[in-house]
Amino acid sequence: MFTIEQIHEAFGKVKSGADFPQFVQDLKAIGVTHYDNFVTDGRTIYYGLQEFTLDACSKYPELPVSEASSSEALKQALKIHQQGQTDYPTFCEQAAAAGVYKWTTHMIEMNVSYFDTKGSLLVVEKIPEVS
Repeated sequence: MFTIEQIHEAFGKVKSGADFPQFVQDLKAIGVTHYDNFVTDGRTIYYGLQEFTLDACSKYPELPVSEASSSEALKQALKIHQQGQTDYPTFCEQAAAAGVYKWTTHMIEMNVSYFDTKGSLLVVEKIPEVS
C-alpha cells in the first residue's frame, strides 16, 4: 500500500501541467489505480488495489465552483496548463471558474475525466506517454 508521504514526494516534482504525465507514472509505480480531486478545496481521495483508499487533506482555502459549466473554458485552461504557462493553484482557480467540481485521474485507462457540480462529464483527456 502507498502512503501520503510517497504521494507528496511525487507531487513535489510537479512544477506545471507539463510534468503531469511523469507524476501519473510515479503514482502508478507506487500502486495508485486512480484518484478523485475535488476542486472546491483540493482534497484528494487516492485508490489502490484491494479497495485500499487514502484520503488526503484539503490543499487550499475553499474555492467557489461556478454552477454554469463550460467545457470550452476548461479546454483552454487545460491547454495553457499543459504548456507549462500556469501553476497548479492557477489551474484549480480556472477549473473552478469553468464549473469543474472534481476530476478523476485513471492510471489504468490513462485518462482524466472532469465533472461539473451536477456530475455531468465535461471533458475526458488522454494522459500522454512520458517521453
